[in-house]
Amino acid sequence: MVSMRLDLRDVRGPAHRVDRAFPASAFGSEEAFAVASPVELRLNVRKDGDKYSLLGRLVTRVRHDCCRCLEPFDLATELDIDVRYLPQQVNTGEGEHEISDDDLSIAFYRDDEIDLGGLVREQLHLAAPMKPLCDDACRGLCPACGANRNRETCGCDTAWHDPRFAVLRSLARTSAGPGPQRKG
Repeated sequence: MVSMRLDLRDVRGPAHRVDRAFPASAFGSEEAFAVASPVELRLNVRKDGDKYSLLGRLVTRVRHDCCRCLEPFDLATELDIDVRYLPQQVNTGEGEHEISDDDLSIAFYRDDEIDLGGLVREQLHLAAPMKPLCDDACRGLCPACGANRNRETCGCDTAWHDPRFAVLRSLARTSAGPGPQRKG
């Protein structure tokens, strides 16, 4: 099994290349998605004292459930990685300060190791669409019978009628009888 840890003691010099591939099964199934194909991680690791910058690319396929038709579909995912790692000891969390854009790309490592599995999970969560669609033209499910409108048609009346006007509609139907009669 491929280790999902990057041992920072192996990083020699200011720059180091890391190419890793992880099987999809190593990530299990998350709440919002599942990794559907092997994850390829190509990183350049730059060292500056006890600070590390990871720059590179993550490539995989992610399985989502469509938010309209609820069918699973795979989405090709290619992400640019740009994360800085600092030692856990500097993460004091004391005092209040305003978070800058640079702070959002900082993570922490401990015991001279970076958890690449955690990095992959985090990046996939950040890149996950809020409302995943199998296709922009997905027609979804029929709200009346639940049929998948992409595969079948149904004869359900899906027009919405405001229940507050039900009495007025019934009056309109009863008064729309044969019409006024003429005397003559």
